[in-house]
Amino acid sequence: MAGGIVLLSSSSPSDRPYLKGRQLIFPLCLAISLFFLWGFSYGLLDVLNKHFQNVLKITRLESTALQIVYFGGGYFCFSPFAAELLKRKGYKITIVLGLALYAIGAIFFWPTAHYSNPSNAKQAFGGFIVCTFVIACGLATLETSANSYATIIGDPKTASMRLQFCQSWNGVASFIGPLIASRLFFSGENSSNLDNVKYVYIAVACTAVLVAIFFIFAKLPEVMAEDENLTTDATEEDRPLWKQYNMIFAFIAQFCYVGAQVTVGSFFINYATENADFTDPQASNLLSYALITFTVGRFIGTGLAHFFQADLILLVYSIISIALSVYISFGYGRAAVIVLIALFFFESLMFPTIFVLGTTNLGRHTRRGAGILIMGVSGGAAFPPIQGVIADTYSTRISFLVPMVGFVVVLAYALYHWITHGLKIRRNSPTVENEFTLSNTSKYPTGYTHESMITTENL
Repeated sequence: MAGGIVLLSSSSPSDRPYLKGRQLIFPLCLAISLFFLWGFSYGLLDVLNKHFQNVLKITRLESTALQIVYFGGGYFCFSPFAAELLKRKGYKITIVLGLALYAIGAIFFWPTAHYSNPSNAKQAFGGFIVCTFVIACGLATLETSANSYATIIGDPKTASMRLQFCQSWNGVASFIGPLIASRLFFSGENSSNLDNVKYVYIAVACTAVLVAIFFIFAKLPEVMAEDENLTTDATEEDRPLWKQYNMIFAFIAQFCYVGAQVTVGSFFINYATENADFTDPQASNLLSYALITFTVGRFIGTGLAHFFQADLILLVYSIISIALSVYISFGYGRAAVIVLIALFFFESLMFPTIFVLGTTNLGRHTRRGAGILIMGVSGGAAFPPIQGVIADTYSTRISFLVPMVGFVVVLAYALYHWITHGLKIRRNSPTVENEFTLSNTSKYPTGYTHESMITTENL
């Protein structure tokens, strides 16, 4: 691969090098492209759920198989492999592998959709499940690397704000996905066939290939494991991974949050059509508006993280999400749908906040810890079947008590972290930090020696 830029290691945690100001722009732009790709994929998933119900004549419970393989098969099973690859080979190779898997899974949507017909609907759905699994493996690899990279590459004090900003573009893509899908999947004759599914996923595959080529030839800084050791003190670093209790609690909270988020999105169209008088295309458009609300919440959360402690914001938002979930479960009509859209705003910043809180001060465990936190995304496989059973047995409206349980667990983690970290309200103002100028890699900053250089093999 093309030669990369070298980050240097220092002798103390306070001197750990990181990118700053304009140095961050290019690496973060490439990272944002990854967030955009998997946001778009996730946005398509919720619309496909309803489209497959209509075209392939499957039940709501059966349609949740997409979420099971997407979040359970891909994220839960493949994240540990992605984390190990990340630790051994670095960020660039891991990212390119993730993009390759993403493109392969998307390409095979074409033959699966092309050869599907009413007589082999169940077999066709099985083919889509396999394709979704491959896509999910790629996305799990991208999330393991990109979330960690965005967190570690800049100032540790602004890690939460930086990751929330990157995740905001994930939200942008997640509402563009349903907006496009509602036009292509539910309009005219397309509402009863899978023709346009083929073209959408071919476009997705081509985009993934282009981004992969960009990463192969781009010169990106590689933060090596030695640098990550400097992000924590000796006491934290010496503890084995299984005794990193904050990370374990964060994994549980992430598992429950993603489960809640996925069920809210997966059953949004069903809720809007059954609990109010919206049609499928109208409900799909409303889902896009809800995801716009989600995106706006991400950007506003980025601003709030500049002034307030991340764990306090998470605490307040989780309380509001619980209250909204209760109303959604017992409310009727369009007002209840509006409240459901509002829920997207308050759940928006939970994932990046939990990720940063859970991976901070892990030192040498940072990359494996990132993989474990991404495994928490598998909650999206556990919650939808439970909600699907309740929706089929009782009603979609009552089934929204399931995500409420997830938000309760997030509240517990936020409260635990806030209490154990001093009950702080305002974020500490950043001090002047050590800056490493990437434009002059032939000179070493003050306090660095030639021996402290970390090479970037294969970068």
